[in-house]
Amino acid sequence: MRNTAALSGRRAAKGRAGFTLIELLVVIAIIAILASMLLPSLAKAKQAGQRMSCLDNLRQLGLANSMYAQDNAGFFPPRLATNRWPQALYPAYKNVALLLCPVDAMFHPQSAGDPDTNHIADNSPRTYMINGFNDYFYATLDSGSFQTFMNGAWLQGLPESKIQFPSDTIILGEKLPTSDQYYMDLLEISGDMGNDITELNQMTHTSGSDYAFADNSARLVRAGQDLWPQNLWALSAAARAKYAKQL
Repeated sequence: MRNTAALSGRRAAKGRAGFTLIELLVVIAIIAILASMLLPSLAKAKQAGQRMSCLDNLRQLGLANSMYAQDNAGFFPPRLATNRWPQALYPAYKNVALLLCPVDAMFHPQSAGDPDTNHIADNSPRTYMINGFNDYFYATLDSGSFQTFMNGAWLQGLPESKIQFPSDTIILGEKLPTSDQYYMDLLEISGDMGNDITELNQMTHTSGSDYAFADNSARLVRAGQDLWPQNLWALSAAARAKYAKQL
């Protein structure tokens, strides 16, 4: 009798230790609700991390640009058709991974390439393009020299001393993954707004894109605010107002 009663008690206890089907469904539902609440937060945290990594890339590339000027009598890299800015700055940053924003990497961003296969940086996938400052060269060169500049054969870059608003003058910005542009040329030879504006990626990071500035800072700029109400790609105050463009 006692053995039978004890056995029945153990079986009853064992039965109470398990979950019913309804209880399991409730637990699964609770887990699903919690996951649906947490996943957006995790996605936002991941995006924030990627944006910070992108900003760090731009900050290092901007510093490399400043270091180039220090080593070259105060001149930025020239706008050339070969040995372009990624290759010219490469000795200062030494890692082509910095040319890629983590958000953009999955889209395999293009580079036009360089005929010299030794130019590893010019031939690498690339998120960013540099300010060509051609509003300055359009204003200071004669028409023939400006044509040489636009053909990528002018051997002198922008003098760093010509930048009037370093904290609000863009050095590097994000391009569309499908664009192979190296230089953001604000003006065409006619002096009108150039097509390179359409090559900019204004929404890489949900609300805007990352930019490196002439004061060696980097920050997110909301979509369109690099062009309006002041064009932050232009050098002079007059050009910044004249070429402001609302998208």
